Amino acid sequence: MSNARWLVGLTLIVLVSVVPRISGAQQKSSAASPPVVTVIRAGTVIDGKSETPKRNQVLVIRGSRIESVGDAATTTVPAGAVVIDLSQATVLPGLVDAHTHIFLQGEDPAQGGYDVNILNAPLAMRAARATVAARRALEQGFTTLRDVETEGAGYGDVGIKEAIEAGYIPGPRMFVSTRAISTTGGYPLEGYAPELEMPKGAQIVDGPVEARKAAREQLDHGADWIKVYMTHRSWVGKNGELAAQPTLTVEELRAVVDEAHGWGKRVACHAYSGEGLQRALDGGCDSIEHGLQISDAQIAQMLKQGTWYCPTISVYYTDWAPADTPAGQRDRLRASAHEVSFKKALKAGVKIVYGTDMGGIPWTEPEAQDFPRMVEYGMRPMAAIQSATSRAAEMLEVSGQIGALVPGAYADIIAVSGDPLRDITELARVQFVMKDGQLVKNEIGKAGEYGKK
Repeated sequence: MSNARWLVGLTLIVLVSVVPRISGAQQKSSAASPPVVTVIRAGTVIDGKSETPKRNQVLVIRGSRIESVGDAATTTVPAGAVVIDLSQATVLPGLVDAHTHIFLQGEDPAQGGYDVNILNAPLAMRAARATVAARRALEQGFTTLRDVETEGAGYGDVGIKEAIEAGYIPGPRMFVSTRAISTTGGYPLEGYAPELEMPKGAQIVDGPVEARKAAREQLDHGADWIKVYMTHRSWVGKNGELAAQPTLTVEELRAVVDEAHGWGKRVACHAYSGEGLQRALDGGCDSIEHGLQISDAQIAQMLKQGTWYCPTISVYYTDWAPADTPAGQRDRLRASAHEVSFKKALKAGVKIVYGTDMGGIPWTEPEAQDFPRMVEYGMRPMAAIQSATSRAAEMLEVSGQIGALVPGAYADIIAVSGDPLRDITELARVQFVMKDGQLVKNEIGKAGEYGKK
């Protein structure tokens, strides 16, 4: 085991040691008890799949799963059930953010930026901050995250995922990508004396053999997805296009994709534009992350191959350099080109999922901030909601388990007081959160046992 992985594991032990463990007797008693039955009376239900909302619904939850969803007038409330009155609210499935980095904190360039995370922050500090990030996501109604690499924190995301699943810390269900993969010259840390061997934020490979081995290592150590950086730095090209440095070759990526698919896993490709994005498609990636400038031919190829698109719009409107500098011109082109690409992909019918790049954005900011951008760029509010519910579940290959209020799904449920179909910014004001049938946050619903005042 590497020192980095050992230290992250030790950090998690320290973090969870303050949480009381359940004794064996308590576990047996809990196992012998029937599952708790909770009933939610919902004024409006957006179930994540249907195109129209339903009014006056009742959700029956038994343990961690939804047992039934039906009309209030015809649904019998089980005796002894805990009833939560959300009859004045809009109830939705828990949201999915398909592109996050819990081991980043939107590092301020004025305070050292990305490099400080790796060079100065102890892994114990990084794991503690990741724990806070996961909790913040959950409290905002994001009950599932696809976290697309730890940025130099090794396999720390696997440890956070396991701690959440074991009940030691609160957080969303996690799909993790561990270290990510890039090539020599394709990832920070950079700009230091050439005599220094600096740590990198991703696992560096050169050649198909090394690429396949890295994929095997990451999958063996718990990766649910493999994340590959197909482009690195970007700039304004000679013809005014968004140019981006390509990294892996098609042969290198195919080795990663072949290995991941052999394990029943998928590959996400960070790709801004140009040759790197083309290699990502030709190499068989399952999702394009960011996709700032996508050509018509590339959109057609995405449709043919069934490639998912996770655009992460809002992050490209932050931290712009001055307009009269090369970096400032690049920053503004990233945003304007991205808008065009999103609109073209949407019109063509590319499969789009919600993702924010939180971590690149400070976790203190609202995680729902991409919804208004998507709607502004032409996506219907219902489609935007579906991109963060049933569509994301489809990409993650867990349809019917998350992202939908249907019988058999996990009871991941949120509520807002307004109507997000009229005002999508309502999703930034989530007032009720339930995950796996367990109440996380309730600022809106009145609860009581059925039949008792």
